[in-house]
Amino acid sequence: MKEMQTKILRQFGLMVGAVFGIIGIWPWLFHQKPLRLWAVALAAGLIFPALFFPRVLLYPYLPWMKIGHFLGWVNTRIILGFLFYVIFTPVGLFIRLGKGDPLHRSFEKDKKSYRISDENRKLSADDMERQF
Repeated sequence: MKEMQTKILRQFGLMVGAVFGIIGIWPWLFHQKPLRLWAVALAAGLIFPALFFPRVLLYPYLPWMKIGHFLGWVNTRIILGFLFYVIFTPVGLFIRLGKGDPLHRSFEKDKKSYRISDENRKLSADDMERQF
């Protein structure tokens, strides 16, 4: 368990430190502007402990993960809400307005079965050989 936690903390420090490092040196590399020292300092403050003392990163790791879980919760609701209200609801309304019933949910008392057979398909023994 301790080995796995050390590995996770090391990965966290290196990955997040690398991102902050890129943020810090980006203006200097591509726009000839000064470094973003706050980002470079954060990168160094994450990368060096990740390489030598990864257990120290437990204290920034825990709040970072809590923030990440909260943002995931919020984003899920935003994305699913968008899909539901912008895509699924209008499609459903158009189908209902057009009197469409793609699931064939109408009830017919006289029918013996609602099974829809496919007369065009001819099954042979070869069709059953490799089912999956």
